[in-house]
Amino acid sequence: MQHKSLALSEAQFKLDSSGSTFSGYASTFGNVDSYGDTIVKGAYAETLEKNGLPKMFWNHISDAVPIGKWVDAKEDDYGLLLTGEFTPGNTLAQEVKAALKHGTVDSMSIGYMLKKGDYETNDAGRLIKKVSRLAETSIVTFPADSFARVDLSSVKSMDFQARIAEIDTWRDYEHFLRDAGFAKEQAMAIVSRAKAIEGRDATEIAAAKFDALVLARLQKLSA
Repeated sequence: MQHKSLALSEAQFKLDSSGSTFSGYASTFGNVDSYGDTIVKGAYAETLEKNGLPKMFWNHISDAVPIGKWVDAKEDDYGLLLTGEFTPGNTLAQEVKAALKHGTVDSMSIGYMLKKGDYETNDAGRLIKKVSRLAETSIVTFPADSFARVDLSSVKSMDFQARIAEIDTWRDYEHFLRDAGFAKEQAMAIVSRAKAIEGRDATEIAAAKFDALVLARLQKLSA
């Protein structure tokens, strides 16, 4: 699962006077984000219709009780606007609400999944036309693209066979890793290391074949 974050100022996050209901943009359209991705208007329409509203967590901790629920989601020209409610009696929800009022948390972040056909790739990054699954939207302490963690429950939910079958290039492999929860820099580092290993292995295989050929020819001469 990938994560994208918006600072609360950019998310236009607002609490109502009672502090129980709030709204904010979980994603914006048309701008290039820190991943080099651009999301277009309409990208969330199908997943919202098919899968319903996302879950609400604190810091993407999806194995914990949600801190509230999203009650509405709609796309406008700016982005994906969510309206939510904190769960009454949930201690963590009240702590998060207090932190929001005090300004000690930094952003909102979405947890989402893409398939290969959901985006187009260019030199700058990806143009995302469709988000296959918007699983959850969290209120977070730090932007997730800088402090990404692999959500094992999300990784297990991926259709690995289908996704692996879509990998044709190193860039596809990088995107697969990012969908599994690795930050962009982490995914790029893994791909870079894999390339180095592949190059080394190819050289070793070539050398082994050459040695075998020389040995076969020597054996033929000595026969």
